[in-house]
Amino acid sequence: MLSDHHPKLTLQHILDAKERIKHTCIETKLIRSYELSKEYNHDVYLKPENLQITGAFKIRGALNKIMSLSSTEKEKGLIASSAGNHAQGVAYSGHRLGIDVTIVMPKTTPLIKIKATKNWGAKVVLAGSVYDEAYEEARRLEKEKNYTFIHPFNDLEIMAGQGTIGLEILEELPDADIILVPIGGGGLISGIAVAAKMVNPHVKVIGVESTGAQAMKLSIDSGKLVHLPYVDTIADGGAVKKPGHLAFDIIKDYVDEIITLDDHDLIEAIFLLVEKHKLVAEATGALSVAALKKIGGSAKKIVSVVSGGNIDVLTMSSLLNHGLYSRGRLFCFSVKLKDTPGQLVKIAEILAKLGANVVKLEHNQFKALDRLTYVALEVTVETNDHRHIKEITKTLEDEGYGIEIVY
Repeated sequence: MLSDHHPKLTLQHILDAKERIKHTCIETKLIRSYELSKEYNHDVYLKPENLQITGAFKIRGALNKIMSLSSTEKEKGLIASSAGNHAQGVAYSGHRLGIDVTIVMPKTTPLIKIKATKNWGAKVVLAGSVYDEAYEEARRLEKEKNYTFIHPFNDLEIMAGQGTIGLEILEELPDADIILVPIGGGGLISGIAVAAKMVNPHVKVIGVESTGAQAMKLSIDSGKLVHLPYVDTIADGGAVKKPGHLAFDIIKDYVDEIITLDDHDLIEAIFLLVEKHKLVAEATGALSVAALKKIGGSAKKIVSVVSGGNIDVLTMSSLLNHGLYSRGRLFCFSVKLKDTPGQLVKIAEILAKLGANVVKLEHNQFKALDRLTYVALEVTVETNDHRHIKEITKTLEDEGYGIEIVY
């Protein structure tokens, strides 16, 4: 059972939260994914919290916490530290309830998240290069200015708000077998796990972390809270060096397993969500979709919680390009051609016969070392999959062209 020295999160906490936030937060409906079900041989559903107000699940916990404060605590003004989504959740809640809000964010926070937070009328202070440094500054300001601090994950009312996601999932899909949940500080999975296990003790709750920020997995494995020296992942929303002790206690007792994934897996998941479902997910939000490839067996009813979609367009564009390469949809190679007329046409004919659409061509005499007799041709083509790329490579080699793969 839960450790005695910490207050317990109960189903009643979560039911109360559901009542508090129901008029503001969207009840995001499950989306059954035909494509992901087919690809991973399970019955896959998405819980699209990226479609929530402020673009992420964090509004649930923030609003629940702030609504449960005393009038004295509200009057002091609120302060929070966040890499983005919690910031917007607190800022929006403060805006709705007419409370002053200050948010401390790391200097590395994407501009889109800073702007979105300011849009809700919050004052933004930039401090430190990672979340933990912003947290220290927020705690300092809390003491100095006598603010009320709203923790992003290590708080029962925050967890209870996030737990409403678990209730919604099982109301819609009572016989779910597995719920996949991203982990940062651990507040989201704590709330969902308590709600889910209380409603259906047979459901498995599996956490998903980035290999570059697996503080919770290492903590559970070693039986005590682990503080990472640094984090390195594109999943900035989950890049927490030290998870919460309340979350740690709950996860230890209620979460069945924690899976870790690298950034390459996340990029592919972001790509799949955009292409197959027209859903925009940030890297942390895509963790639960990327984890599908690690679930064995077949025909299980699996819900992937897509926790947020706040990603800036430039990052999105770069990740989608990477997704095209990793799915075998873009292929770039260089080939050395004799510097005689008609060589380019031959290559073009081979590619046309194989149904590869040329996206970009660079014909460069100066790239070849022996440029008096050869030219270097760099070709980028649109392809169907990795099998198609192999077919192109083999055909070109059979025709006597030595090719070098660029990506």
